[in-house]
Amino acid sequence: MSETEKALDAMSFEDAMQALEGIVTRLETGEASLEESISLYERGAKLRAHCEAKLKAAEMKVAKL
Repeated sequence: MSETEKALDAMSFEDAMQALEGIVTRLETGEASLEESISLYERGAKLRAHCEAKLKAAEMKVAKL
């Protein structure tokens, strides 16, 4: 597991959402280069998957209660 993946796993849902919102804003402005846009998109996809996993885990905890 890379350092980036470890850092992502340690992020809270709220921090990941905030980072994802920042990426979306940056992409929407159209000011990023093509290469930067691709990198931002890849990071955003990882953040989205992380948030979905956190939500699913929370849903499972609630369902157990």
